[in-house]
Amino acid sequence: MINRAFWLQKVAAAWRTRPIVWLSGVRRVGKTSLARQLSGTVLLNCDLVSTLRRMEDPESFFKSQKDGQIVVLDEIHRLSDPSQTLKIAADNFPKLRILATGSSTLAATRKFRDSLAGRKWTIYLCPVLWDECRTAFKVPDLDKRLLHGGLPEPLLADAKNPQFFAEWMDSYYARDISELFGLRDRSGFLNLLRLLLCQSGGLVDISKLASEVGVSRLTVKAHLAAMTVAHAVFLIPPFHGGGRREIIHRPKYYAFDTGFVTFARGWDTLRDEDRGVLWEHLVLDTLRATMMESTITYWRDKSGREIDFVIRRAGKRVDAIECKINPGRFDADMFRHFRSLYPHGENWVIAPMEDETHTRKIGNLLIRFLSTRHLLPAEGEKT
Repeated sequence: MINRAFWLQKVAAAWRTRPIVWLSGVRRVGKTSLARQLSGTVLLNCDLVSTLRRMEDPESFFKSQKDGQIVVLDEIHRLSDPSQTLKIAADNFPKLRILATGSSTLAATRKFRDSLAGRKWTIYLCPVLWDECRTAFKVPDLDKRLLHGGLPEPLLADAKNPQFFAEWMDSYYARDISELFGLRDRSGFLNLLRLLLCQSGGLVDISKLASEVGVSRLTVKAHLAAMTVAHAVFLIPPFHGGGRREIIHRPKYYAFDTGFVTFARGWDTLRDEDRGVLWEHLVLDTLRATMMESTITYWRDKSGREIDFVIRRAGKRVDAIECKINPGRFDADMFRHFRSLYPHGENWVIAPMEDETHTRKIGNLLIRFLSTRHLLPAEGEKT
């Protein structure tokens, strides 16, 4: 079994302050496998009729468990009243450790009538991080990670199998979208999803998307909202300080996994120009895994000048991040212009093979060169 130490450490840290951890992530990303790595676990698969019967009286079930017991409720939205079950556990059995898993955010289904505020932490399990890829998964080939994506099954396969990706998309619609959101336009939804995969890394333009897919603007908004809640697409808002030439309304969207991006684009190999935007996806995964999502933004002005990611810090500080496959080709012009407007904060260039972090002075700028692994906490360090 592949040891996903970073995520196990993250779950353990969450339990130190809350009795419930909500572990969400797309289908086949490895939530159940991760749960099985927790020692001494009672794992209940809520897809099974026997589990549904067992949880008809959650109070009696939780009472039968010893203090400190880890209970995993896998695919908890299958229960008739999942939020009530979790509320009973948190309020009456706070010494238990509950891990509830699902393919979307907790609020994705009408069954969740309680937000469980103050009782839970939410962890989004993203596809395999680049650092995990090189260490735990023993796949140090960047092109393979970009082409195959980060779901464990295709990542570890010798060859990319298009059927896996096609079947996953059908299952995603049937089990995560149709059941949870009641959307019935299967063709329109999947056509929009394929278009978003093809254009991942671009700016959201509702009117253009509606025209290209052949649906209404309202339909695009509804489908995009469902994809966001069910983790297929992540929207990044623009950072702005009031400048008239800055993009201030349109978010960027990134698909959840590079394997599906390359599948939708029909790529079997990568050219030099293909790798840049795919690498942005991997950097974004690490940022989401290590930072509050609400702090992650991007910056662009109407002249096309852009900073890949901008991280909001306390006060007026903002960290600017550029993602580069080859840092030797880095041009500091974007940083110079951005810092003329927002002088406070750090400048990072994140590249896949920067095993040692180092800082260079370019003009009056200090720029730190690093890899994604330098964003992860050291083993044993609190997340």
